[in-house]
Amino acid sequence: MEILGLDVGGSGIKGAIVDTEQGELITDRFRIDTPKPATPKSVAETVKEIVEHFKWKDFVGCSFPAVIINGRSMTAGNISSKWIGTQADELFSKHCNGLKFYLGNDADLAGVAEVEFGAAKGLMDKVLMITIGTGLGTGLFYNGELIPNMELGHILYKNGDPIERYAADSARKREDLSMKEWAKRFDYYLHHLVRVMAPDYFILGGGISKKFDKFKDHLTVDIPIKVAESRNHAGIIGAALYAKRMHEAGK
Repeated sequence: MEILGLDVGGSGIKGAIVDTEQGELITDRFRIDTPKPATPKSVAETVKEIVEHFKWKDFVGCSFPAVIINGRSMTAGNISSKWIGTQADELFSKHCNGLKFYLGNDADLAGVAEVEFGAAKGLMDKVLMITIGTGLGTGLFYNGELIPNMELGHILYKNGDPIERYAADSARKREDLSMKEWAKRFDYYLHHLVRVMAPDYFILGGGISKKFDKFKDHLTVDIPIKVAESRNHAGIIGAALYAKRMHEAGK
């Protein structure tokens, strides 16, 4: 089945048509910078532009940077706080001529792609997906089953700020950190996750994951670390897979 998958992020909104049987993009990825401010109206208009780019007329899967419960955004990660409480699926549908949207947390759906087709396929016990980008997204899986909406990038760190402000890739860019300096911060984060979550595996995704060889030697946790095979496409692929599952379940 071919499904349009969208990935809404703090810096970019991306989309592609996905072959959900193979877990592969069958079109080029189309990306538009996330509008500033990323309000519900401005993001919905950008989503409409991407849907129209693909001339898409069927249901859509969408990875979104928030806790998502029944299509409603309950938080707002690196987007406008106006999203809190917004029925995001209905808003996108309204802007896209009534198309059905299936929304899930962005890191959760990136993890869905990796569990189905990528680095986490066949892994049992507790697997923690971490997407490293503007923020730190986390998706938790136990024996292949998703435990949704684990926003562990929002663990409080200094002065009440979430730890993603300190250890995400955006912090590396914002503070002009060397890879070693940033990796020590990220390693601190991983050690904290080991203390509070005791995962059996880490899967790293997001744009910086393709540079894993440049920072892996600075990571000291005694937990197997794998790089997401879908890399920065995981959110798009996972969104399409999630939409397929929800559609087939009659949701």
